[in-house]
Amino acid sequence: MWLIPLLKGLLLGFSIAAPVGPIGILCMRRTLTLGRLHGFLSGLGAATADAIYGFIAGFGLTLITSFLLDQKVILQLVGGLFLIYLGVQTFRSKPAVEAAKASGDTLFKSYASTLLLTITNPMTIMSFVGAFAGLGLGDSADAGFTPAIALVVGVFAGSALWWLLLSLLIGLLRERLKGAAFLWINRVSGAMLSVFGLFAVIGLLFQG
Repeated sequence: MWLIPLLKGLLLGFSIAAPVGPIGILCMRRTLTLGRLHGFLSGLGAATADAIYGFIAGFGLTLITSFLLDQKVILQLVGGLFLIYLGVQTFRSKPAVEAAKASGDTLFKSYASTLLLTITNPMTIMSFVGAFAGLGLGDSADAGFTPAIALVVGVFAGSALWWLLLSLLIGLLRERLKGAAFLWINRVSGAMLSVFGLFAVIGLLFQG
């Protein structure tokens, strides 16, 4: 029986991706300044990370989970510093130049950057472990290989669906915006990303 795990994973992936955070801001900003494809690929990077963590939680790989949680401080520091870097780069970027870029290299960067940000967020793996335990999804691996894989595929599909919908909806606004608006989008989103990064780094001082 693979349909029920697939549907559960779909709902879980969608619900974990939906809350607006730094990835959501990054996805919306890239959709507005670079286009829907960049925005969607940015979200797809996060969806890939969700699927990886869903695989770890779904198959009950406790050694990997424990290792990741033990490295929580390092991951949070790397993720926070990377957010600050992205925020500064975004704040300083010129929208007219960025809008003209559509090469495979920048598309890959849109995907890879959010993959890295989501992977280095300790809350992602904690969210999946908690959700799998609370909803009884951790038993999928015990039920067999197929249900566990269906669960992971569902997580990826649910997360990807959210980012597709978000990029399509935000993309509707892009056609109504003028050049000056893109400059402010870069400044506001860059500042917000930097703030998220600063909170992540400063938060390390209050841990332990």
